[in-house]
Amino acid sequence: MRIGSRALGILVAMAERAGEVVSKRELFDIVWPNTAIEESSLRVHVAALRKALGEDEGDNRYIATIPGRGYRFVAPVATSGQPAPRQTDAAARPRSDGIVVTGIRIFGRDDFVASLDALLYERRLVTVVGPGGMGKTSVALAVTECVAPRYSDGAFIVELARLADPRLAPTALATALGKPVRSKDATPELLEFLQDKHMLVVLDNCEHLIDAAAELAERITQNTSQVSVLATSREPLRALGETVARLPSLGFPTRLQGLTTVEALSFPAMQLFLDRAKATRSDFELDDSTVPFAADICRRLDGIPLAIELAAGRVDAFGTRELASLLDERFRVLNRGRRTALPRQQTLSATFDWSYELLSESEQSVLRRLSVFVGAVSMEPALAVAAGSGQSESTTAAVIAGLVSKSLVAADTTGPATQYRLLESTRSYAREKLIEAGESPAAARRHASYYAALLDRANSEFLSKPLAEWMAEYSSCIDNVHVAIDWALSPDGDGDVGVALTANAVPLWTRLTLLEECRTRVERALSV
Repeated sequence: MRIGSRALGILVAMAERAGEVVSKRELFDIVWPNTAIEESSLRVHVAALRKALGEDEGDNRYIATIPGRGYRFVAPVATSGQPAPRQTDAAARPRSDGIVVTGIRIFGRDDFVASLDALLYERRLVTVVGPGGMGKTSVALAVTECVAPRYSDGAFIVELARLADPRLAPTALATALGKPVRSKDATPELLEFLQDKHMLVVLDNCEHLIDAAAELAERITQNTSQVSVLATSREPLRALGETVARLPSLGFPTRLQGLTTVEALSFPAMQLFLDRAKATRSDFELDDSTVPFAADICRRLDGIPLAIELAAGRVDAFGTRELASLLDERFRVLNRGRRTALPRQQTLSATFDWSYELLSESEQSVLRRLSVFVGAVSMEPALAVAAGSGQSESTTAAVIAGLVSKSLVAADTTGPATQYRLLESTRSYAREKLIEAGESPAAARRHASYYAALLDRANSEFLSKPLAEWMAEYSSCIDNVHVAIDWALSPDGDGDVGVALTANAVPLWTRLTLLEECRTRVERALSV
């Protein structure tokens, strides 16, 4: 039977002590020595073992859970001194399964891996979606290792990142399966080959071949009965029968003041930072004096694993404190990744270039303009600033929705109005592109004009609306008001707009008790 390496380690450890309780701590030490691992990871591998051993197919019992202690192997175990019988049946010979062992540990993904395990048990086409550098491939490999034992014909990974021609996607799958291609279109032969197979196909990095990948995945799942497809992409395939699982950022500390090392290292982003920093400099350690700077790095990099890895790789040159101060220039600093990584994963800039170059001109334009905002905004200000000349609001709204789908704009739909924002690294990249395109002054002017009009409206409603309702509607705009004033009162801005913005912001500052902010900004406006 097919069992992943970690699951096999757990099985051997329990079988060697059959009938005894093997504690969770002992299993951690055997399978993940000197590594901080969440308990859910152990549960995932034990669940995979139970499925591989057939516990869910009748009354067979192999592994018993001892609550609060660990696990016990309860099936009879016999030791034979005779050599294993020679296997001559072709079906029993070892298979080349296409699984790649990366040797890279992942952090904070156990629950997500477990959820994907459950999804693949219920659905046959699942796509892991997330921004570049979020670790989609690593998660797909971890999931594949967990679920492979339940597929009798194995699991096969198809790396699409190096393909430029979408017509070669079926050929890449045929190559992974070890099946010769005898025609220009390999798909019909592939479908015939897969008819009686029970296997998992992983299509990794689909975004640049999205149409071809979607067609291939859909034809496989619609023309076979036991082949499942797990895809990774920066946007959904939008194929029939697809279930989308969005991969979130790693958790990171949001409080820096008074943060202790113990508290910080409970967050997976910090665990990853420490692990990769120690790989760069073996004597690297975090203490209570440096951990706030490391936490700030993880926060400003939005918990994106690749960005954190690249940052941790520079602690040998800058140290934690100096590195945190250099993040405003992140695309020039985070420029040294693994030599063996794909080119688009060797620098932070290359990662964003890959996504940006896959966008249409209108998508690139809207993304650049959205970079003038700080924090989250509703659709109204986004349209006011991002819409181009001759472009309707409905068209721009559709473009923003497309950028959400492509993991370049984050959308929070939990409140009364959907809020849109760029992750900080995305905003920094788009901001540089805005300046390169010569569009920064025009976008800043539209941004300032919108907030000048918004504050006019706020002041006109100040006495007529209940205070709580007025604050709920207008208080969240304060950071963008500050950005608008800073531009308007700069040498390249518009002093009249800056003075008007400052005057109209006074009621908001006072209601937010930002009295010192109000005083200094009013003094600056009076000096214009």
